[in-house]
Amino acid sequence: PNGPTQAAVMKYWSMLLAVAIVTAFLAMIAFYITIRYVIVRPLRHLRAVSEAITDGNTALRAHIHTRDEFELLANAFNRMLSHLVAVQDELRQVNAELDAKLDEVAQLNMQLYEMNRVKSDFMATMSHELRTPLNSILGFSEVLASIESLDEKQRRYVQNIQKSGRILLEMINNVLDLAKMEAGRMEIRPTEFSIEQVVQAQCDMARPLSEKKNLQLTVDVQPNLPPMFQDQNRVAQILNNLLSNAIKFTPEGGAIRVSVRKTNGDMILRVADTGVGIAEEDRQIIFEKFRQGRTAMPDGDPLKREYPGSGLGLSIVKELCRLLGGEVGVESELGRGSVFTVRLPWRLELVAGDDRAFDVQAFSMEEMRFDRDRLVTRSRPTPASDRGTR
Repeated sequence: PNGPTQAAVMKYWSMLLAVAIVTAFLAMIAFYITIRYVIVRPLRHLRAVSEAITDGNTALRAHIHTRDEFELLANAFNRMLSHLVAVQDELRQVNAELDAKLDEVAQLNMQLYEMNRVKSDFMATMSHELRTPLNSILGFSEVLASIESLDEKQRRYVQNIQKSGRILLEMINNVLDLAKMEAGRMEIRPTEFSIEQVVQAQCDMARPLSEKKNLQLTVDVQPNLPPMFQDQNRVAQILNNLLSNAIKFTPEGGAIRVSVRKTNGDMILRVADTGVGIAEEDRQIIFEKFRQGRTAMPDGDPLKREYPGSGLGLSIVKELCRLLGGEVGVESELGRGSVFTVRLPWRLELVAGDDRAFDVQAFSMEEMRFDRDRLVTRSRPTPASDRGTR
């Protein structure tokens, strides 16, 4: 009959559905237990160990014995940790050795500093002591040169003594100035003076040397400049060193131009020449002590200098500019000449070592060109009638 059959079918379907629900529930419970104890528990253990190691407990290790991939992962983690601890110990040992070496280097630096100070004091003292007998030699040579009974050969010998003595005296003076700067004994005495008169006087003293090499030396000073409050002797020394370098490194028939401008409360002194020029890689070397550019040394050998000199002129210029609150810069091209620009405060009220921007805007772009023809054109020879007054 249809009725009892349908009732039996529904009964079996209900039993089947109930069994399916119970089976699914039990499967979920089993899956949860498996995930919690087989997967999550080892991962939590690894996380706890890593956090403990992060806090500094490097002696802790992971212990997982599941005989599966998690146990392999824990073993790899332990090996990595052991390697890191070993490397850390090595680094700690190396750092301790480096600290010891740094202490030794610091002690050596202190010893070198003291030795350098003693050397500077010694050079300053000895240079001063050397000047006294040298001045006597120069004085007696002048007396000897004034004797009319000397023949031509003897007079030439006396002139050689005077020339060599003056060169030696100049080198001793440079060493003395450098030693004073290094020892901190260089004195600055600012006074008011006319920069135009100082420039003219230095150029007049350098003119015989420039005329001997047939060099055209011209001066361009901005008119109506007020008195300058600086150390007059040091400013003159800076210009004298720059002029000596320009004359030394400018071939015969070249030109030298000295310009002075006032801008933004600063004096801009510029010495341009048509000399051999300076390579770009040597523009910082030339301001170091006892160094010359490679253009001044055949084959780049510092022992084979083409031009005489101790290599102290520009280093002294740099130190003097620093002491006077300014700085010096150079622009040059090989074979076309060099331009040395000195910036000094018009009134010495700045602290030495002031790092203001280097200002050369007082000169036009036309003046900054390294054109030999234009420089020679601007540097017309001074008439013979005017040379005595300048």
